[in-house]
Amino acid sequence: MIYSLKGILTVSEPSLAVVECGGVGYACQISLTTARKLPPVGKEVFLRTYLNIREDAADLFGFYDQKELASFKMLTSVNGVGPRVALSILSEFDPDKLAVNIASSDAKSLTAASGVGIKIAQRIVLELKDKISSGDISFSSDASVSSAGNFGEAIGALTALGYTQTEASAALKGANPNASVEDLIKIGLRYFSGKRG
Repeated sequence: MIYSLKGILTVSEPSLAVVECGGVGYACQISLTTARKLPPVGKEVFLRTYLNIREDAADLFGFYDQKELASFKMLTSVNGVGPRVALSILSEFDPDKLAVNIASSDAKSLTAASGVGIKIAQRIVLELKDKISSGDISFSSDASVSSAGNFGEAIGALTALGYTQTEASAALKGANPNASVEDLIKIGLRYFSGKRG
């Protein structure tokens, strides 16, 4: 298994990157998200990779960061979502936005990606929402069941993005208990952006 590549970028196209390592050029299929982050041709690059072996081919996929690779693996675990469809989705949405769309059950927005119909989009949401929104969170007794559910899903989405449950809870402290999951996630992401700034 080819885990990663570090070498000189010799070809950079919207859907293809060729990395030369030890005199061998490895062609990686990439998303537009990764393509936008690549250095100029001739510079050193590091890509995480995923090797997909089929009967008639072995395709190598490259990712600029671990979060995008994890999103790719998660998407391809869904029945009917192959590597090319997953790349198409990741070309349209970065991993954070994808997580927000899935956690908030926004299947319609996923159809913006080329090759993704509403049925596939609904299946992605159905199969991945629990993975994105995992976490058994307890809330104060004055929160309604529905708002507790929304808070739980929002905290689950934030933890899926790499924050701890404590950090996610702190980010949502004082938020409107009637807010939608998507709004709560946005509040959390703004909180963390402010801390980084």
